[in-house]
Amino acid sequence: MRSVSVAFARGVSQVMFQRSALAGWLFLAGIFWGAYECGTPQVAWGAVVGAGLSMATGFLTVPDKTQGEAGLWGFNGTLVGCALPVFLADTWPMWALLVFLAILAPGLQRGLNGMMSAWKINSLTFPFVFLTWLALMAARQFDALPLSVPAEALAEGEPDCSPASLAVYWLKGIAQVFLVNSWVAGLFFVMALAVSSWRAAIWAMVGSGIALGISVCLEASPEAVSNGLYGFSPVLTAIALGNTFFKPGVRTAVITLAAIVFTVLVQGAMNALMLPWGIPTLTAPFCVATWLFLLPEAVMAGEN
Repeated sequence: MRSVSVAFARGVSQVMFQRSALAGWLFLAGIFWGAYECGTPQVAWGAVVGAGLSMATGFLTVPDKTQGEAGLWGFNGTLVGCALPVFLADTWPMWALLVFLAILAPGLQRGLNGMMSAWKINSLTFPFVFLTWLALMAARQFDALPLSVPAEALAEGEPDCSPASLAVYWLKGIAQVFLVNSWVAGLFFVMALAVSSWRAAIWAMVGSGIALGISVCLEASPEAVSNGLYGFSPVLTAIALGNTFFKPGVRTAVITLAAIVFTVLVQGAMNALMLPWGIPTLTAPFCVATWLFLLPEAVMAGEN
């Protein structure tokens, strides 16, 4: 039982590239706090269901159990479990779809990882992105899967740039990795990262801070800025490149800072691209930016 709970928690922590059960439980605590604070408890329970089902499916279908023990089959299911209750109404068909997609996530992840191994990259969170995009587009054709009622938009105009407000936006950028709109949840997530890796915590804060600065300076949508919607993909890019795939050092820091800026630009471009379909970009900007910065390193490694 203990090994199962550890693998489950690690699956949640792997959303931010951590292999720590304690970090996973702190992430879950933040998700529950933020979800209940925002009046959407189904998001928190969706994370639990998604993480549990994808972990179980991975253990049952993948011969290499060490990957499951490290939590590698749980993180895409966790994100699917967070996303569907955010964008779809809380109905039994939504839960049935969530269960189905969480079960599919490890297989899709494994297949994409196999295809991408030739380029020495992996699928990151793209299985979550693809499955959620598919669900949201399909929902437009099925009346039993209505979209959730969007939260009331903030008033148009410039965002409040007082220090207190900027701190809230900054923390929300970290919280939105799990699709939670709560600065308190962002604090939980920073603590979760810190107990696992202080470098990861710092890079998460740097990623959200740079993204916030760029989005304010370039006059992004006040609603997007205030809700941290330009922060979550740069946060993941920062942790991936600054603390996970590259060795720490000056060169890595320079590459990571450039990738953070690039991720914000990709986010803006993909927002415009997806607007006609009314589909959120999710973590696709993180995937695209990280792949593009990892590929040259893979080529250079192959030439040496």
